[in-house]
Amino acid sequence: MRYKNNTKQRFSTIQGLRSFKDTLPKKIKKVISNRGQVYSETLNNWKIIVGDLFFKVCYPKSFKNSNKFGVSTLVIMVKRGYEVDLEYSKKEIIDRMNNFFGKIVVERIKFTTFEDNQKVSIETKSHKNNVTKNRYQNKIKNVTNDKIRKSLIELTKVFKEK
Repeated sequence: MRYKNNTKQRFSTIQGLRSFKDTLPKKIKKVISNRGQVYSETLNNWKIIVGDLFFKVCYPKSFKNSNKFGVSTLVIMVKRGYEVDLEYSKKEIIDRMNNFFGKIVVERIKFTTFEDNQKVSIETKSHKNNVTKNRYQNKIKNVTNDKIRKSLIELTKVFKEK
């Protein structure tokens, strides 16, 4: 990209391709950066905000800014079984979030539960010998293109070695 100073115009122009953010007006850039900043800062500093105990069992899913219809809401994913503990400490989390940002950022917190998948990962580790199950082996055998079939068979061999 090359900068060009036009003598007849008041502003300097940029020749070549411009990124999308450079073409947006300044006011819109501020709005976009403010909305995204709260969620990204929350993600980066989640351990500081909620503490070590809750850091292991929950994480922020999304953040909705306040508008004329509703208040600003933080949606938190919580591991099943810890909903009650987080419900009791909801006010404390809101206070810590607002103190961290130095202004009222979050007015409400919603919780969504999820299952813990650690049990599933343990089962998959025990079945390392049968990486490709019979249904996948049958599908590989039904592939008509020889090159693709051979490459899939080689791929399954690599997985079996690991």
